[in-house]
Amino acid sequence: MSDQSPPNRSHGRKSIRPTLKPRDLMEPDPEIARAWRAQVITLFPEAFPGTLGLSLTGKALKERRWQLSPIPLRSFGEGKHRNVDDTPAGGGAGMVLRPDVMGAAIDAAREEQHAGAPLIYLSPRGRPFSQAMARDLATRPGVTLICGRFEGLDQRVIDHYNIIEVSIGDYVLTGGEIAAQVMLDAIVRLLPGVLGNAASTEEESFSDGLLEHPQYTRPAEWQGRAIPPVLLSGDHGAVARWRRDQSEALTRERRPDLWQILKEQEE
Repeated sequence: MSDQSPPNRSHGRKSIRPTLKPRDLMEPDPEIARAWRAQVITLFPEAFPGTLGLSLTGKALKERRWQLSPIPLRSFGEGKHRNVDDTPAGGGAGMVLRPDVMGAAIDAAREEQHAGAPLIYLSPRGRPFSQAMARDLATRPGVTLICGRFEGLDQRVIDHYNIIEVSIGDYVLTGGEIAAQVMLDAIVRLLPGVLGNAASTEEESFSDGLLEHPQYTRPAEWQGRAIPPVLLSGDHGAVARWRRDQSEALTRERRPDLWQILKEQEE
């Protein structure tokens, strides 16, 4: 690991620069003390807010509907080079994040986090992230996410803190930062006042276990393709039935696993 000179301190969304002073990671802000709080323990705090600073999530961040605090793991590293990893016990390729380093970072984070905020490790072996999980996390006071790197995190940390492992898909990324942004985007948009139109979240994919129906807008005809006449009929009942039929057909075709779950729930 390369040595790094101490950069400027970081405080949530007000700065995304890393720091080597753990006690200066976050300072209380009474104006957003009750806001939904996301903490992200990461080797790359400069990756945040990233896309979360754009569009609706970025607007909500500026409006203080939620708070983002990246926590630089390197700040808690050992020795001159702030080492955060070591070779795997028993041999093998790659490196593993050290339990003492990660434990210190988690302890510091928990001191500043709302009580009841889950501690989640982004891991390809975790339980699948879903819309239902996003809805549940949006009802909590916040969340602390751990971004993995290298070969992963020492199992003793996961066991000691009862950390929940979550995966965004059946593939492997170089680290958990992108996965953390995916999760936070899905959660934050469900917070009160973020979307503005609560009905939007009720009609989209996975809200009722089905994929979303096709969407259309003007012009009425494009490249020889017309909007389905039922959508222009003004018959709201017929439109609702058409959309439901389309959602069911798409789910059966593209996600038979979801369709099977839905059928089992109806029995």
